[in-house]
Amino acid sequence: MTRKQKKTLRRILVAGGSLVAVAVLTQLLPMPWWGALLLYLLPYALVGWDVLRDAVRGLLNGQMLDENFLMSIATIGAFALGENAEAVFVMLFYQVGELFQSIAVGKSRRSIAALMDIRPDSATVNRGGDWLTVSPEEVAIGEIIRIEAGERVPLDGRVVSGESLVDTAALTGEPVPRRVAAGDSIISGCINQTGVLTVEVTQEYGESTVSKILALVENATERKAKSENIITRFARVYTPIVVIAAVLLAFLPPLFTGSYGAAFPEWLGRALNFLVVSCPCALVISVPLTFFGGIGGASKEGVLMKGGNFLEALAKTETVVMDKTGTLTKGNFEVVSVKPETLTEIELIGLAAAAEQHSHHPVATALRNAKKDRKFRKVTEVFEFSGRGVCATVDGQQVLVGNDKLLNEKGIPFTEAEDIGTVLYVAIGGKYAGCIVIADEIKPDAAAAIGELKALGVKRTVLLTGDRAQTAKRVAQTVGVDEVHAELLPADKVDRVETLLGSTNGTLVFVGDGINDAPVLSRADVGVAMGALGSDAAIEAADIVLMDDKPGKLPLAIRLARRTMRIVRQNIVFSLAVKIGVMLVSTLGFGSLYAAVFADVGVCVIAILNATRALKTK
Repeated sequence: MTRKQKKTLRRILVAGGSLVAVAVLTQLLPMPWWGALLLYLLPYALVGWDVLRDAVRGLLNGQMLDENFLMSIATIGAFALGENAEAVFVMLFYQVGELFQSIAVGKSRRSIAALMDIRPDSATVNRGGDWLTVSPEEVAIGEIIRIEAGERVPLDGRVVSGESLVDTAALTGEPVPRRVAAGDSIISGCINQTGVLTVEVTQEYGESTVSKILALVENATERKAKSENIITRFARVYTPIVVIAAVLLAFLPPLFTGSYGAAFPEWLGRALNFLVVSCPCALVISVPLTFFGGIGGASKEGVLMKGGNFLEALAKTETVVMDKTGTLTKGNFEVVSVKPETLTEIELIGLAAAAEQHSHHPVATALRNAKKDRKFRKVTEVFEFSGRGVCATVDGQQVLVGNDKLLNEKGIPFTEAEDIGTVLYVAIGGKYAGCIVIADEIKPDAAAAIGELKALGVKRTVLLTGDRAQTAKRVAQTVGVDEVHAELLPADKVDRVETLLGSTNGTLVFVGDGINDAPVLSRADVGVAMGALGSDAAIEAADIVLMDDKPGKLPLAIRLARRTMRIVRQNIVFSLAVKIGVMLVSTLGFGSLYAAVFADVGVCVIAILNATRALKTK
C-alpha cells in the first residue's frame, strides 16, 4: 500500500470503531437528539470530509452534479431524518469502495512499472581519482563514468576514450551492433558488448533516454478511453435527471395526500434512498478500473499498453499493417545460398568463416554459424576495410571477403549476383572464388501470428517495407500476408497508411520498429512498436509495445483487449440493472437505506471484483 492508501485505511478503521462506540453509547446513555447528532458527526467528519470538500469544490466550479454531490446530500438528508448511524455507514462504505479501487489500480500500475524497469541500478563514476559505484541519480553532468563490457549504459553521454560495439536492440530494434569510439554519443539503456568505455555524462538521470521512456509509460495509463468518456458524459446527463426526479419525488406525492406535513418525511426518505442508489460511482469507478486491469494483465504477458483508449481501439482491429525488418523477420542474418566458382561449398564457407572468425558483425556471425564443425583454419593477418569487408591470410592464402565495392577497389573481376539478401564475394589469391548470400531470418511465429489474426476476424494484412520488392514478396508469401508494398521511404509509408485508413471501417493497426516507422506509428489508429523498447522515437509514437519481439503477441493483445471490453460491458449492464431495480423499489416505499447502500457501493465493489479479472491472463 502507498502512504495515502494506508492513511485512508486508518481513517476507515478509526471511523468504523468510532461508529460502533457511538452507537453503543447512545443506546446506554439517554441524551437529546442534538447530543446524539454531535457524536455521530465525529466519525462522519473523519471518514467523509474529503467527499464533502470535493462536493463544495464542485459547487464552486459549476460541476456540482457528480457522485460527491449525491453522496453529500444523501447523507446530510439522512442526518436530517434522524438516521444518524445509517448516514455514517453510507459514507464509510463508500470510502471502503474507493480504497479498494485505489489498491487495484495500484497493482496495475506496479505491474507495468516492474515490466519497464530497465534502468541500471548503479553507475561507476570517477571522483577524486577513485572509481566509485553510485546510483545513476547521483551522477552530475560533466562527470566521467566507466562502462565495462556486458554492462548496460546508465546515462546519456559522449565517449571520451575506448572503442566498443554497442547493442542498441533494446532501443532501436536493430540487430546490428553500433561501433562507438572517442567523440561518439551514447545513450542509456543500450549494452556495451566488447571494450571498456569512459563516458562524459551529458544528461542528468531525469533527462536521460531511459528515464524519459519510464516517465512516458508511467503517465500513459492516465489517458482515457472513449468508453470512459461516454460514462463521464452519461453521468453529466444522468445526475441532473435523478436529482430533479428525487426533488419531485420528495415534494409532489405529498401534495396528493390528506396531510402534507405527515407525508413529507416519508417521501423525503424515499427520495434520499433514490439519490443514494442513483449515484453513478459504480460506473465511474469500475469502467476505468477494468481498463487498468486489462492494461496490467496485458503487461504480464509482455504487451505494454499506454492507455485504455488504445485497448478499446485494439479490440476493434480490422486491418493490420506491418513493417518487415525487425517485425516479421529477426533482423538476424543466416546463410541462404552458397555459389562457389572454383571450390566446393564447404571449402568456400570454411575460408570465408575463417577470415571473419574474430569479427563481431552479424554477417560474420552468420558465416561462422554456417560452418557446422566450428573448427576454423589458422589466420595470421587480418585487415578490416570499414563498411566493405576484410582481408585475411588463411593457411598462407590471402582471402578477401566483402561486398562488390571491395572487389572493385582491388580490381578483381567477379560475377555480380542478383540474389535477395546481402551478397558476400570471396576472392582467394586475387582471384574470384564465389559468393555467399546472407539474408534476414523470418521469425518462427510470424506465419502463425498472421494466421491467428485472420482467425480473429482481421480482414486485411499488409506489408510495408523499404526493402527490395523481391525480398518483400518472398517474406509475404512465406508468412501469408495479403498485400505487399516495397521500396518505400517513411513518407511513402505514411501515404499508404492514409489510403488504407480511408478504406477501413474498423481500427487500423501498424506494427513496426525503429525511428523510420515513427511517423506511421503516430498516424495509425493504433501504433504497435516491436522490440524490447523500440527506438526512442518509436516508443514515443507507439501506443502499444510488444516487449519480446514476438509477432504472436499481437493476436494475444487483441484477445486480451476484447476480453477487457466484455468485462466493461458486463459492469455497465450489471450496475444499471441493479440501480434501476432498487430505484423503483425505493420509489414504491419498499426500499431501505441499506438497500440503497448496496445498490451504490455494494454494486461498485462487485464491479471492482469483476474488473480485477482483467488482470488475470490464461
